[in-house]
Amino acid sequence: MRLLVLCPHYAPDVAPTGEVMTAIVTELARRGHEIRVVTSLPWYRQHRVEPDWRGRPVRPGIARGGVRVTRVHPFPTAKGSVAARAAGFAGFTTLATATAVVARGRPDAVLAMSPPITLGLAGWAAARRWRAPLVFNLQDIFPDAAIDTGAIRGGRLVAAARRLERFIYHRAAAVTVLSDDMRANVAAKLDAGRSGSVRVIPNFVDISRIRPRSRNTAYRAEHGLGDRTVVMYAGNVGLSQPLDLLVAAARAHRHRDDVVFVVNGEGSARPALEASAAGLPNVVFVGYQPAERLDEVLASADIHVVVLREGLARSSVPSKIYSILAAGRPVVASVDPHTELPRMIDEAGCGVAVAPGDQPAFDAAVATLADDPGGRDAMGRRGRAYVERCMSPQTVAGAYEALFSELSRH
Repeated sequence: MRLLVLCPHYAPDVAPTGEVMTAIVTELARRGHEIRVVTSLPWYRQHRVEPDWRGRPVRPGIARGGVRVTRVHPFPTAKGSVAARAAGFAGFTTLATATAVVARGRPDAVLAMSPPITLGLAGWAAARRWRAPLVFNLQDIFPDAAIDTGAIRGGRLVAAARRLERFIYHRAAAVTVLSDDMRANVAAKLDAGRSGSVRVIPNFVDISRIRPRSRNTAYRAEHGLGDRTVVMYAGNVGLSQPLDLLVAAARAHRHRDDVVFVVNGEGSARPALEASAAGLPNVVFVGYQPAERLDEVLASADIHVVVLREGLARSSVPSKIYSILAAGRPVVASVDPHTELPRMIDEAGCGVAVAPGDQPAFDAAVATLADDPGGRDAMGRRGRAYVERCMSPQTVAGAYEALFSELSRH
């Protein structure tokens, strides 16, 4: 089967969605499918095109192992400006569309990833051009996530985003989402009789690359963490992540010299977070680490933290949760109750979930796990067993393969 994939990031870019799509494509190619990927030049780490990739707005790729990757300029901008980001998405989408519709060889199916939602337009144009079914993959639901974080405001702008969302959903042969909550969200926006086009295919983790390992890592030594219990947030430091919870928890535990809080990542909210944590000796900030150190970074923590602003868990599932469980570490999650993440944590028995903004409950969960090394180890083992059972790349790629085969028969 020939597949055309449009995605915002792809290896060697380090964005989580890039890692997801790279692994899906790699596994589909291993199964014998021929794949053309249209994506951006690597830019995620510093929000600008990396030096080795500058100079050409479009870079055709050489086919390797059944995969040909063409990269186009992403027009990167700072996250703080909605207008600039919209213009950047428009520029990237225009180049991606032009590249996708002139690609050689008619694909049997087109897979487009969101965010940005504008890639759905590129996918629709390519699907029309090649008379192939479009599968629209949602990592987050736009504009819901942007509205909930305050990234977009105003009746006209929100209404325009809603129209764009519905336009793409109704032109996709299938919309894939990560959870039942997201499926209900999307299905409610579709015309009667179309809800069956929304399919749940969760993300996954490469369980062969990320494995449980000793907590005594070079990372700990580099950042002076010693043998203390490390409570870590690793990922984007942005509007969706209310990491003031972590700083407040550090302030509540500042009398303990056996616990340290680590924020490993970058993002638009980091300067304000660092200012808030100024003077706290038990908070350490670390920049993004190379992708090849991911398992080491994850292993360096004794407790991982996942936080989402209220309302976001119904439109987003943080992909970092799968890597945390694969690393055999427990999680404290501050997310909406009765949504996918708390259900997963409860089913796997791999941590504690508290309501968004509930600082006392968050502090208590951290303290309980910090004081119970045996309990942490047991949670870590159960989390690892859960992802081995349910979320391997082979399982997820197989679900996409079955979906493409189903759609191509119609």
